[in-house]
Amino acid sequence: MTHEQEPKWLAWAREIQALSQIGLAFADNEHQRSDFRRLREIAAEMVEYSTATPKEECLSVFSVQPGYATAKIDVRGAVIREGSILLVQEKKDGLWCMPGGWADVGELPSDMVAREVEEESGFLVKPSKLIGVFDANRSGKRLEFFHAYKIVFLCKILGGEPRSSLETLDVGFFSFDDLPPLSSNRTNERHLQEVRAHMLDPARLAAFD
Repeated sequence: MTHEQEPKWLAWAREIQALSQIGLAFADNEHQRSDFRRLREIAAEMVEYSTATPKEECLSVFSVQPGYATAKIDVRGAVIREGSILLVQEKKDGLWCMPGGWADVGELPSDMVAREVEEESGFLVKPSKLIGVFDANRSGKRLEFFHAYKIVFLCKILGGEPRSSLETLDVGFFSFDDLPPLSSNRTNERHLQEVRAHMLDPARLAAFD
């Protein structure tokens, strides 16, 4: 979903929830906490009204995000072999994406992406270059409430064999001109176009939103 396609209610609800989360983290009296809890309820009601997701479910998700509101991080590994890119088939939707996932606390970004690639595809890799940092909420088709950044690394294969995992159904290398159906919230055409551009121009600078 591009920035222009994102519904205004989602942007408003996201901002209201973030303000309530920050307010609850720094409130110093019950009156303030009550006001910020009400803001959180309003955000949940907006989501319920627009998506039919129960308000209680939204509040449950919001309540496990304490402290100052900040963006989540998703890492992806761009692994190239003979001009083709490694993609994995996700169990959740049956669609394809570069291997990767949510960042874990306390781990280096380069270590995270190498671990995710091995876990999801079976290949041992070493990150060699930063492809780009993307605003994940403005580049997928599925609505996501929490804001996220996507970091894509170019990786070199060190070894391993293709295998599926607990999260993936299949693994394969694909031509950029003959891609399978993409899980666009995880990997979309813009990400792959940037990977391809870096293949053609090794001196290309990292992209960013």
